[in-house]
Amino acid sequence: MTETAVYAAGGVVWRVVEGKLRVLLIHRTKYRDLTLPKGKVDPGETLAETAVREIREETGIRVALGVPVGVSRYRMPNGRTKIVHYWAAEATDAAVRTSSFVPNKEVAAIEWMSLKKARKSLSYPVDVEILDEFQRLVDERALPTFPIVVLRHAKARSRDDWDGADDVRPLTPRGRRQSQAIVGPLLAFGVRRVISSPAERCVRTATPIAQAIGQRVQFSASISQDAWEEGRADARSVIGQRVRSRKPVVLASHGPVLPDILHELALATGTMSGSYLGSASALEPAAFSVVHVPVEHPGAGIVAIETHEPQV
Repeated sequence: MTETAVYAAGGVVWRVVEGKLRVLLIHRTKYRDLTLPKGKVDPGETLAETAVREIREETGIRVALGVPVGVSRYRMPNGRTKIVHYWAAEATDAAVRTSSFVPNKEVAAIEWMSLKKARKSLSYPVDVEILDEFQRLVDERALPTFPIVVLRHAKARSRDDWDGADDVRPLTPRGRRQSQAIVGPLLAFGVRRVISSPAERCVRTATPIAQAIGQRVQFSASISQDAWEEGRADARSVIGQRVRSRKPVVLASHGPVLPDILHELALATGTMSGSYLGSASALEPAAFSVVHVPVEHPGAGIVAIETHEPQV
């Protein structure tokens, strides 16, 4: 991040009403314009956390992030560059029913409209460009999606400094901080289940997010490093089950196992292999890659992959 840039995040919030797609725009009070919900990053926040928070603050609707739909850049009146990251975000019927929106000093009104009307109504060309990318995903039937999150365990004691069995090697103090720091970003993608290698370092990394969603960590030796080193790992069966379930999930595993997990995800979704798989699996401790898979047609291929690192 450069010193002169201001970072922000937001989303194209969407829902289907009586079979018709609608997106949500906000009427801002001060500027008297019509735009997409967004806002500046707070200290210590990740962009994904910012997007979810700002959408809730400006529209009253709780969302989980879907596919990234672009980045806008423009010059502010003070000369600084503003960089805004956007995600598609479905507003469920339950979220709309429990919306807390009331007109306020920042947002005078919110309005659901068709994509065609929204494109004509938006006040800024940079917003139209984001909506165009969203339109492309709609045309390709790539919405809605569900995330399969591939997580590398947080920083652990090195093998050289550990006398015990490798599978009980613990997290370092920094690793414990990392495991807490990734809770907010993972929550932003609406994860509902946490599956982990039974190794201590993976379980301890996965426990805080599992607790945050009121679930227990589920163990799978099929994605453990011990099984991988012994040639008995079975990422294929784990991935096959997760793709069939079509539910948001975190898979906590080890650096050497991650390439196999990403490879199996590509195979299970009919996705062409490429260097992007290597990039998505080459994770630092406590980093994670979010693999967005289309709900209706998982075999149509991965829609997008994005990688996030802990702020610790």
